[in-house]
Amino acid sequence: MNKVLIINASVRKEKSYSRKLTENFTENWQRKHPEDIFTHREVGLNIISPIDENWISSAFIKPDDRTELNQKGVKISDELVKELKENDIYVLGSPMYNWSVPSGLKAYIDQIMRINETWKFRSGKPDGDYVGLLKNKKMFILSSRGDTGYGENEKNEYMNFQTTYLKFVFGMMGVQDISIISLDNEEFGGEIFEKSKQVIYEKIDLIK
Repeated sequence: MNKVLIINASVRKEKSYSRKLTENFTENWQRKHPEDIFTHREVGLNIISPIDENWISSAFIKPDDRTELNQKGVKISDELVKELKENDIYVLGSPMYNWSVPSGLKAYIDQIMRINETWKFRSGKPDGDYVGLLKNKKMFILSSRGDTGYGENEKNEYMNFQTTYLKFVFGMMGVQDISIISLDNEEFGGEIFEKSKQVIYEKIDLIK
């Protein structure tokens, strides 16, 4: 039995295609793994608080040395980090906004990038040698994008600060098994987009 964390980052609800991807994934996965447990984390419609000065002060203090105020500063962060540690599989649905990720997802990432919780310096001192602490995790990044050509060696690859960023930042936290499935051509609509959806849904259906 695995624990699966579904994260949705779109600010849209019914019209969100990244949500349709996570819904499709969940239905497919539940059908093949009925014993697995799902947790849902909303970071698009329910905005995660951005980090602030108190968060920075608190996160870099050893837990035993934190004051009550310090502890409040990382309360949400502690909850989100605990959730990551308790789950085995992450499924992140995210649209591309301005060639990057939604602000709510960025706020979420800032909250979970925690020194000595999700990553550390190998030597214990700032030396540029980072070690991820989330071990034996698997991740699926399900992205939706208006245009096309953002994949590896494609014409718009240099403009992709969405999936490349997400793969990098979760990789820094130790998640090495990452699969990316991207639905393109939303802006074009019509037959082009319908074909894109068919291809992507078939890819999701093949996931075991």
